[in-house]
Amino acid sequence: MTTTIHTIDAKGRALGRVASEAAALLNAKDSIHFVKNRVADVNVKIINASQLKVTGNKMTSSTHKSYSGFPGGLTEMPIKYVAEKKGYAELLKHAVMGMLPKNRLQDIRIKNLVVEE
Repeated sequence: MTTTIHTIDAKGRALGRVASEAAALLNAKDSIHFVKNRVADVNVKIINASQLKVTGNKMTSSTHKSYSGFPGGLTEMPIKYVAEKKGYAELLKHAVMGMLPKNRLQDIRIKNLVVEE
């Protein structure tokens, strides 16, 4: 099997649309070599992440949650600050991570995602 590389251009597209397309490609359920207990040889590259379109008031009203694993370690901040501090790549990875299946393969699959500003 050879590694399949998919490129997604995020210029002018909505955050959720790009994330759902990337999650579907990382799952590789449309592949003829799909096996549910193995990670497919699929790499997804998202380019122009800084030119994403975030619609409505989501930049101020939506929150990005991260949990450190310790008691009281839940941090919530508007996605506007996350985009300024860590970039749009963090928002995309967080959105794709939420769309992947919650199992042992989730961390391995997310490593096959490359986001370029």
